Amino acid sequence: MEPSDLRVALFSGNYNYVRDGANQSLNLLVGYLLERGVKVRVYSPTVPEPAFPPVGDLVDVPSFPMFAGRGEYKLARGLPARPRADLEAFAPNIVHVSAPEILGHAAVRWARRNSIPAVASFHTRFETYCSYYGLGFLEPLVKYLMTRFYNRFDRVLVPSNSMMALLAEWGVTAPMGIWSRGINHDRFRPDRRDLAWRRSLGIADHEMAVGFLGRLVKEKGLDIFAEVSTELKRRGVAHKVLVVGEGPARDWFAEAVPDAVFTGFQSGDALGRAVASMDVFFNPSVTETFGNVTTEAMASAVPVVAARATGAVDLVEDGVNGFLVPPRDVAAYADAIARIVADPALREAMGEAGHRKAAGYRWDVANQAVLDAYLALERR
Repeated sequence: MEPSDLRVALFSGNYNYVRDGANQSLNLLVGYLLERGVKVRVYSPTVPEPAFPPVGDLVDVPSFPMFAGRGEYKLARGLPARPRADLEAFAPNIVHVSAPEILGHAAVRWARRNSIPAVASFHTRFETYCSYYGLGFLEPLVKYLMTRFYNRFDRVLVPSNSMMALLAEWGVTAPMGIWSRGINHDRFRPDRRDLAWRRSLGIADHEMAVGFLGRLVKEKGLDIFAEVSTELKRRGVAHKVLVVGEGPARDWFAEAVPDAVFTGFQSGDALGRAVASMDVFFNPSVTETFGNVTTEAMASAVPVVAARATGAVDLVEDGVNGFLVPPRDVAAYADAIARIVADPALREAMGEAGHRKAAGYRWDVANQAVLDAYLALERR
């Protein structure tokens, strides 16, 4: 079995219509597979004006807007006749599912019915979302349903060792492997730091920019970020909040952190400049399975303060390239940020340590692990 013998049907709930870390990884994976001669066809809901062009052939799956005020996301209507006919004509020998939603369930059912090896990749800790939308009582049920879902696969690919341990703790018994992540090292590097750009935003050279990078949604820990900024002000710790990203919670966040500088969505080298121009990267999210934004900050030699949670615990060495803090401990977050702000030597040493560690994260190595998993299943 060679890569050119593989025919992979990839199912995604959001392949390109809203930009996020998960679909950026999926598009990079598809590009890598196509370069290796793998035939790939992607099945996902689509919209007339997506966030970015898709990599590879994309087949629309009819969908409806998600509930709970998150209508920018779509839920597929299962696997209706038209995409099902396309799938059967494509005749995949690997089915890859990237989310435990309606389309993912339909895809694994189809794979099982047709004796096709099925791979799942784990991208999002949906169980943690419950508490952000007043549904915390549903978290045990979501964990149970996700465990059942992932146990239906021949292999589950997770992005970090901490996620593998967590799924095993839940009761996932399907074979698991690591699909890590890479970094665009040309884009994210220390020399992208631009003091003139900071000045244009009203951030003086001596001011400490505490950065947020990502989609502005409450499950990214925006409430904790705002509380920590308020605590830093109360303590007299001079800082400027620099927010890089867009999302439906922007207005809420702007009201909660009224002195913050919002750059809006950034991409390409402009994104690299924005990250390198931070002095501290603060990521209080507990929903991450890996933390692409954390590695991007590390590659840019920016020290990290993050929640002691999945993803971050694999990337941040406490006291070396940043600090890990108990989730939702506002005082401890403020302590960590204040230490970095007050100590230029510590800030520089942590930045350099993060930059060294980030050098080991490469997309070609990460995506080859997925290709190897496909080949191993086909050779059984």
